[in-house]
Amino acid sequence: MQTELSDDIKDTSIGREADAILRSCVHCGFCTATCPTYQQLGDELDSPRGRIYLIKQMLEGNAVTAKTQTHLDRCLTCRACETTCPSGVRYGRLVEIGREYVDKKVPRSLSQRITRKALRTIVPHPQRLAPLIKLSQLLKPLLPTQLKTKVPVLQAASAQLKTTHARKMITLAGCAQSVIKPGTNGAAVKILDRLGITLTPPAAAGCCGAVSYHLTQHEEGLGFMRRNIDAWWPLVDPAGNLADDAPHEAILVTASGCGAMVKEYGDALKDDPQYADKAALISALAKDPCEVVANEDFSSLKLNLPHKKIAFQTPCTLQHAQQLNGRVETILGQLGFELTTVPDGHLCCGSAGTYSILQPKMSQTLRDKKLTALMSGQPDIIATANIGCHMQLETKSNIPVKHWLELIAEAMI
Repeated sequence: MQTELSDDIKDTSIGREADAILRSCVHCGFCTATCPTYQQLGDELDSPRGRIYLIKQMLEGNAVTAKTQTHLDRCLTCRACETTCPSGVRYGRLVEIGREYVDKKVPRSLSQRITRKALRTIVPHPQRLAPLIKLSQLLKPLLPTQLKTKVPVLQAASAQLKTTHARKMITLAGCAQSVIKPGTNGAAVKILDRLGITLTPPAAAGCCGAVSYHLTQHEEGLGFMRRNIDAWWPLVDPAGNLADDAPHEAILVTASGCGAMVKEYGDALKDDPQYADKAALISALAKDPCEVVANEDFSSLKLNLPHKKIAFQTPCTLQHAQQLNGRVETILGQLGFELTTVPDGHLCCGSAGTYSILQPKMSQTLRDKKLTALMSGQPDIIATANIGCHMQLETKSNIPVKHWLELIAEAMI
């Protein structure tokens, strides 16, 4: 694609990055076949190719309108298009640039500003989120049916193990997950303990930064990233300045959405002279549980398997952002779990971080389609690998939804 960016952006680092991404697109249209919003709406401007054209237009100095903003807002950033693209277009990064640019040109309505500010102010902070979730639980009987479904199902936290091992990994507690689904990390602790690995959750670490970063508040998001790097660095410092007697060999992130973000710290902070090298190492150390478990000896995981069928929903952040499609299914199959076939497994469930709140109609449509696909094999349980998908599917599923680590931990003898 030929480009001629406007003077206000062409000589900036963002402009050069956007220009390179735009030029890599050949407008072949392969992306439209796997784009959930295009499949649903049939509008070229709600496809990756159409949005790339809109971003090109505005970066070249053409008029930027609320319509442009709407089409970019409708994108789930599921990145299925990146998996399909034969040219390797970094669409996810380009749409982030486009959204930030359009938000500077087109003021949002008061209600949009309030909602986005509330999400950024509350969700990344467990100490603020927890009281609101508890209040919603108390008020649930009084709420209309439509609102009742949005109240999350809370898990009890697992008992903490006291054992320690020579092998150690850092774990990210997460923000929403630590409040709503603490059982996920509890399951990870139990499984890795059996595999001879101790998980350390540094108290100073917090939100991965995705909420702010994906709501066009990039500097705010980078602040969360720097805080996590500072919290983790004393445990991984290759120079040997360690807070412990041995370096932690990986950073285990049990929510695939957070894992995708942490793996991109190096790219997000590449222009920060103080953090660039540290961020690159942190990204290299970040692992999804399936990457860790797959390399360990399963024989120590003695399981008493229930005779139940599992439908696994692969989060977009696992299969498209992290490119780990099929890894969890392989592990579960090797452990003896019975998995059903899920049609159109590449399509998004509609959660997409804050998308389910900001674009509720499209989100619910995609959720219903995903549940239909998941239920087609008549499973007894739905499993997933991300807190957002877990909560999204749980709002309407008539069978239990669990993180795949919970399935293993519950079956352990």
